[in-house]
Amino acid sequence: MFVLDSSLALTFVLEDEATPESDTILDSLGHGTVALVPALWRWEVANALLMAERRNRITSADGHRHLSHLRALPIEVDAPALEEAWSGAQSLARKHKLTIYDAAYLEAAIRGGVALGSLDNGLRAAAKAESVPVLPEKSGS
Repeated sequence: MFVLDSSLALTFVLEDEATPESDTILDSLGHGTVALVPALWRWEVANALLMAERRNRITSADGHRHLSHLRALPIEVDAPALEEAWSGAQSLARKHKLTIYDAAYLEAAIRGGVALGSLDNGLRAAAKAESVPVLPEKSGS
């Protein structure tokens, strides 16, 4: 299990953003690994795909297909994360100058004792500062 943020999840469906490292992580989801996400993940992913559509990177049909592919992955919504929005996540956001949204991913990884999958450099740096392993181990962004 690992916490999956939207930046990494989008590489699973946007071919121009995929890397060998992100493909390896996607493959792990097909072989028994489960990704944990805060509830906001669904909104973030849907919004990113909508923005890609508005920028003519993908079609509306592509966006629907991508959401179907992501929906089929073994992803578990982290219900206890809702209680952390006003406590643990907020403290992490202040400490590392993160958005509360990014801090939700970090908080879930810390609480679960699992790695954080993200391509966001600020979030990756905060995770490392908190001794949370990051995926992919090397980020191209």
